[in-house]
Amino acid sequence: MDIGLLSVSNNVYSTQRIAEEARYLGHYIEQIDHTKCTVKLGGSKPQVLYQEEDIIDEFDAIIPRIGTKVTNHGVAIVKQFELNRVFSAARSLSIARARNKVRTLQLLSQNQIAIPQTLFAIDPENIEQQIQMLGGPPLIIKIQEGTHGLGVILAESLKSAKSIIDTFYKMDSGILLQEYIEESNGEDLRIFVVGHKVVASMKRMSTLEDFRSNVHRGGQTEKVKLSKKEESMAIDAAKHLGLGVAGIDLIRSKRGPLLLEVNASPGLRGIEAVTGINVAKEIILYVEKNFRNNKWR
Repeated sequence: MDIGLLSVSNNVYSTQRIAEEARYLGHYIEQIDHTKCTVKLGGSKPQVLYQEEDIIDEFDAIIPRIGTKVTNHGVAIVKQFELNRVFSAARSLSIARARNKVRTLQLLSQNQIAIPQTLFAIDPENIEQQIQMLGGPPLIIKIQEGTHGLGVILAESLKSAKSIIDTFYKMDSGILLQEYIEESNGEDLRIFVVGHKVVASMKRMSTLEDFRSNVHRGGQTEKVKLSKKEESMAIDAAKHLGLGVAGIDLIRSKRGPLLLEVNASPGLRGIEAVTGINVAKEIILYVEKNFRNNKWR
């Protein structure tokens, strides 16, 4: 099988690991910087140009690793491959859904997946009422399309919450407000779902200096045993978003597990290191199976 690995660089750990496992399993795989790709329409046949060559017929399958800053362009490239019947480990619509936190939570809430109380608004005239709807401070303020813990702020007082929210509104930045789950104690669960099964999971813990538990923010990690409810919630979230490969973030609360967000291009470094599980291999096996069975999600 010939695989196109859509990633900006071969120097990224996750890109290296996926390519390594693909070659070990006997496949040809090529890293394609999707930011250098161009879609050309209007001729006899659509084209995806890379280094001046049309690559739309070069691959049997693609594995998208689309960065936050180039979501729209990356989604367009993935969509063009899909239209040419190239199997994708993550569909274009699913990537777009997962990248927008509000859209993700709307869809999952509609499907009865528990989430923290969340508020989305753009009205600067009733900020204090918005805060009170969530039980008052402390509360979490999130930029809609942040990643790696960036754009996630803990507002501990009414004054700071009002100031931060007002600033974001005036900058026309899309944000959401979320209740602060005190009992989670700066911990969350990262659950890696591949092909409708949980393949690995870890607990992430914040440092004393930062409430965010992301590894990129210096958080600590350890293996974790999931409850059946946590496992089924993660699988259901990936299914509802249409993702064959997903990183699901949950927190444990007095009300049970609550879903925070879904990542369509989850990193492998932390999860493989702490669990010892070959997640990259699981991704390649998933692509193998679905390409062979011609399953279009």
